[in-house]
Amino acid sequence: MENHEQQKTTASFNHMRSKLSFGPMVEMAREMGMENPLFRCHDRAAKATTVIGGREYINFATYDYLDINTHPKITQAVTEAATLYGTSAGASRLVGGERPPHRQLERALADFYQVEDCIVYVSGHATNVSTLGFLFGKRDAIFLDGLAHNSLLQGARLSGATRITYTHNDCEALEKLLAEKRDDFRHAIIVTEGLFSMDGNIPDLPRLIELKKRYNCMLLVDEAHSLGILGATGRGIREYFGIDPKDVDMWMSTLSKTLCGCGGFICASHELVEFLKYGSPGFVYSVGMPPIIACACSTALDLLQKEPERVHKLQHISQYFLQYAKSRGLDTGDAQGYAVVPVIIGNSWVTGFLAQELYKEGILVMPISFPAVKEGTARLRFFISAAHTEAHVAKTLDAVIDGIPKAEAIVAQYKAKHPDKFRDI
Repeated sequence: MENHEQQKTTASFNHMRSKLSFGPMVEMAREMGMENPLFRCHDRAAKATTVIGGREYINFATYDYLDINTHPKITQAVTEAATLYGTSAGASRLVGGERPPHRQLERALADFYQVEDCIVYVSGHATNVSTLGFLFGKRDAIFLDGLAHNSLLQGARLSGATRITYTHNDCEALEKLLAEKRDDFRHAIIVTEGLFSMDGNIPDLPRLIELKKRYNCMLLVDEAHSLGILGATGRGIREYFGIDPKDVDMWMSTLSKTLCGCGGFICASHELVEFLKYGSPGFVYSVGMPPIIACACSTALDLLQKEPERVHKLQHISQYFLQYAKSRGLDTGDAQGYAVVPVIIGNSWVTGFLAQELYKEGILVMPISFPAVKEGTARLRFFISAAHTEAHVAKTLDAVIDGIPKAEAIVAQYKAKHPDKFRDI
């Protein structure tokens, strides 16, 4: 009987797994001669260059936008904190895991955003999932940008609220939906990102603020990729547009990118933060952030504010990357030249083999394809660091130009030999 039940469970899992395309696609890629680009193990900290298997690569797959990770001040702060607090908070912060570095980080972030308070979660993804999932319910509506991150979508789904998606960065489309549907719901929130992680473009935040006020909505801005990147001093999209930070109800960001730690946060009013601290499941029922991580992030935030030249270097090299790519005729979509720039290839197989050709040349960049992006818009996604040089950029983009026909030839050859087997995406 036990074996029978185990077989049923296994069969059920296999049926579920068969619905996903990853298995067949990985197998087909292997037959075509494509190496799996995922889970490559780096030998040391991944900076503008990295080492994999003893070989150095130009690295465009790191979130270390401001080149702060491994900074001596952070290493020192973490070492001192580990001696005092150990490496774990040991419990949920409510019941025994609270440590001084937690509140120090939250206070520093609230001051940075010029709002009343802040709550720090142990995971960036969980920040969005747990915040949206807890605050909203069946009588509410969540208006999501069409390219909103998975964590925002999952949070909206968990909430049970009605999910309404508007065309990416189209405020006219959003206003039409608000005019048609807002009165049908108790509470509503508009959700966007400060810098979109797949396309590298920026929303019209002043217009979104206007709409949220007119239609009595809340507004959440996910600054995972815009904190430390946008604005003259890296204060994000509010500095970029010169807006009052209190016009946004919730400022969210991760701590794993500019602040080179791990986790996420919500900066908001004291009342809202207290409500989350006593009820948000991802905070209440989760172990607290390791104090050493809180110390690392606080130190990184201090460096960001004291060394704005890092922001200027990142903005310069990002603009150089965008302009050089355009000069070579590459499709960068709607990217605006801030830390994230895609090079859109189209076909997923060609994109995968192009990434492999670049890897052979000592360049690491990840291919992104469906379902992460729409079919036919597969791309190489370049994360740019303040430590990248113009020489890095020129060598890389010249290699992209040289690699495209090679990748296309590999795919065309396999397709000609296996027309019935080839899945063109």
